[in-house]
Amino acid sequence: MTETIRPTWALSGFGDEIDPDPAVQIAVLQALGANHIEVRSAWGVNIVDLDDEQLDRLAGILAERGMRVSAIASPIGKVDVALPVEHEVERLGRAIAAATRLDARYIRLFSFYRAEGVPVEDIRDAVLTRMRALADAAEAAGVVLLHENEKDIYGDTPERCLDIVESVGSPALKLAWDSANFVQVGVPGPFTDGYALLRPHLEYLQVKDALAGTGEVTPAGEGDGQLLETLTALRDDGYTGFASLEPHLTDVNALGGFSGPAAFGVAGRALRRLTDQIGVTLA
Repeated sequence: MTETIRPTWALSGFGDEIDPDPAVQIAVLQALGANHIEVRSAWGVNIVDLDDEQLDRLAGILAERGMRVSAIASPIGKVDVALPVEHEVERLGRAIAAATRLDARYIRLFSFYRAEGVPVEDIRDAVLTRMRALADAAEAAGVVLLHENEKDIYGDTPERCLDIVESVGSPALKLAWDSANFVQVGVPGPFTDGYALLRPHLEYLQVKDALAGTGEVTPAGEGDGQLLETLTALRDDGYTGFASLEPHLTDVNALGGFSGPAAFGVAGRALRRLTDQIGVTLA
């Protein structure tokens, strides 16, 4: 009888949802069984604003505790599309410097907001111009950009996520999947309506869930994001990448969210219940 080999995914999480102090972030993540962290900020300072001394200090803390970085959770593209192309290309340079110092392959980014009253279709060309410029910079630096389907940006639906990644056509631009964000913009079923469409470009999993009726964020499996179906399909497709906790359970704001150690633990255990159910190991 052949023994079934359980697939393994690398557990990670947004450290600053736990605490501003990287040491606390790492301690909580490691208690949940994670060996990776997704870095959005440290000591209350965004990753693109950390100076060289702070980056060196952060790299030292990570090395001392045996923690690796799954991705740089940058704010690139979380600005109005009317800003010049160079604005976000310059900021991406700082994210790339952080990725280089922290030995991270991936950088999360977004596909731009628009002014109130502007139809989303009207910003398509400007978005693609900017995403192409960002992808060119990433290619030159040897990093991979992960587009997150954030609410109210151009790429907030499966169809427009696909439009971005296929129109730009760069090996340095892939997709991060966030079920909760799809729920919150009215996608009826993130898995049924988006998974098959986006799977060829899906490189990274961000984990949170949400209720369709209210938009309230919930732990994985407790909302309408079809997390179990999505995780099962990823298992069956041979996915072996990251599953990064982004719980948003106690506070959500324009730049991200916060959970605290206790709520972050709730989110981590909820994900592990789902992966245990489908025979996936988180490590």
